[in-house]
Amino acid sequence: MKIDQYHRRVFDERELCDILYRNPDVDLSNYNVETPELHNNAVKKNYSDLNTLERLPNINTLPEIWHQHNQQTWFMPQEYQQFDIAKWVLEQCNGDEEIQRAGAELLEYAERNLLDMLCYLKYLVDTMRENSIVWGVGRGSSVASFVLYKIGVHRINSLYYDLDFNEFMR
Repeated sequence: MKIDQYHRRVFDERELCDILYRNPDVDLSNYNVETPELHNNAVKKNYSDLNTLERLPNINTLPEIWHQHNQQTWFMPQEYQQFDIAKWVLEQCNGDEEIQRAGAELLEYAERNLLDMLCYLKYLVDTMRENSIVWGVGRGSSVASFVLYKIGVHRINSLYYDLDFNEFMR
């Protein structure tokens, strides 16, 4: 699976063929591709009624600015936008070891301008709990984050299992 620097999923020709085999009626124009020419030429050559594909649009801004802009457009109630997530996480800690781990992680999140994302995740977890929506116990490198554990994103206590937070922030 290919993800570009703006975190857009990019499909190659083989993946598009697999999608078509599973559902011949799918509209491929909804999929991002880097090189649509192969598909478009085949459609034209075979007089096919398949939709042609557009080239993945260029984004004329730095990825960091793009991500920061997108974070500002998330739907999140005002109370979560102004929520002091760092204070809340530290209040959830039991003992010095947890406070030190959470504090170190929070500094990393702050340095990367990700505290708004943590607020959004808190909102998301609270909303899922309020509506009895089930989500996973934890997957991938995110389980290395003790802060995400405290927020409730996953149920893996990375401090207990001695998981290195740097695995998540690579």
